[in-house]
Amino acid sequence: MDPLSAPEGRVVASLVEKQLTTPQYYPLTLSLLVAACNQTSSRDPVTSYAEHEVLGVLESLKVKRLVRAVLPSHGRSVVRFRHVLDEALGLDAPQLAVLSVLELRGPQTVAELRTRTERMTAIETVDHELDLLAGRDEPLVQRIGRRPGQKEDRWVSLLQGGDVALAAEASAPLAQVVTPRARDDDVRGELADLRAEVAALRRAVEELRSALGG
Repeated sequence: MDPLSAPEGRVVASLVEKQLTTPQYYPLTLSLLVAACNQTSSRDPVTSYAEHEVLGVLESLKVKRLVRAVLPSHGRSVVRFRHVLDEALGLDAPQLAVLSVLELRGPQTVAELRTRTERMTAIETVDHELDLLAGRDEPLVQRIGRRPGQKEDRWVSLLQGGDVALAAEASAPLAQVVTPRARDDDVRGELADLRAEVAALRRAVEELRSALGG
């Protein structure tokens, strides 16, 4: 598979995340997808893509056969979008969860991945899923160095190519030391995720009401 651009990685990983966390509202409308890409929590870096920018990225992902449009049906009035990363790369839900979190949040340790994927799907052993992703003919993840103050090595997604992993490894000495507040920050991030999902669900309800003439 050709390497993805940073916006392509953000869009396809956001689709994976919402499929696993809010399947009842998946596939996503363009407006919900833009909101998912631009969340201020669980994203590193935080983006501010406009709708036309995300639409352009969707078109490029369609060409790469990683995204498909779902035409309106069953009472829905707008086109929605879904990823086909699982079909294109032969990935199951645990592997999709690990890969999407790495793509959305950057390099992370196994412990961080375990915490951040537990809302998405059941994963028996994160290490095993990482080994499967790294052991492919074309690896999808790579182990890189640890941050100062951390005991574990980090892992990085290779959806954007090997240059991303090299850049993350080169910048490792500049990273901040992990503090005892790290777990609290994760909890706050998860709460912010839930609030963002509630806001997205409210927008979906309003879109449905509007479509029904309410």
